[in-house]
Amino acid sequence: MTFHQAPPPAVSLRELSRGFAGKTVLDRLSLQIPHGQFVALLGESGSGKTTLLRALADLDEDADTQGEFAVPDEVSVLFQDARLLPWMSVLDNVVLGYRAAAAREKAMTLLDAVGLGDKADVWPDTLSGGQKQRAALARSLLREPDLLLADEPFGALDALTRIRMQGLLRDLVRRRNPTVVLVTHDVDEALLLADRILVLKEGRIAEDHPVRLGHPRLAHHPDFISLRQRLLASLGVEAGLVEGERP
Repeated sequence: MTFHQAPPPAVSLRELSRGFAGKTVLDRLSLQIPHGQFVALLGESGSGKTTLLRALADLDEDADTQGEFAVPDEVSVLFQDARLLPWMSVLDNVVLGYRAAAAREKAMTLLDAVGLGDKADVWPDTLSGGQKQRAALARSLLREPDLLLADEPFGALDALTRIRMQGLLRDLVRRRNPTVVLVTHDVDEALLLADRILVLKEGRIAEDHPVRLGHPRLAHHPDFISLRQRLLASLGVEAGLVEGERP
């Protein structure tokens, strides 16, 4: 009989603690994320979501860190702010750090995929907020990351643009299959996109929910509604309230 050993996880954390100026933010957190899984992090402000994401991105060199963690070699980060350089064209922003002509060709393919093929030569300041985030997404995917870290990338967008960006991210991720960790305050966004939802409280994983829903996901599906109510309750939000009406 032949036994096949499971591949190592894409992300592995063991007893990870991280703090700043003596204040602990992540408290002995352990976690494994398989390759290709889309994980959403939920939690109140200060629960450790962004600190965890920035630890995985190897940012915050001044942080006090203990424990172990391992991530893939190729990691890209998508922030809430698109962070495009205003003196460079959209295309040049996407290929920043690359010199090969092949990179520009691949960047154009990605710009076409995010609906910005006709904006390659314009200045970033001429783009809308949603277009800037699409350009940032193309830039993040150019290096074909094994791990994509997204810190509330759609938080500053209007509702309609946000829905479009969620669909775009979902479709691109399904085609390219990176592991994804998304920080969000939006329960519905987590349910629409993620394979797994983690709720952080006081720097630890309080809840770990697999999302066993197919695509497209329908907000009126009984399983969607049930998990949504459980997540809202765990966050201390009454199920009848919308995102902007939280106490």
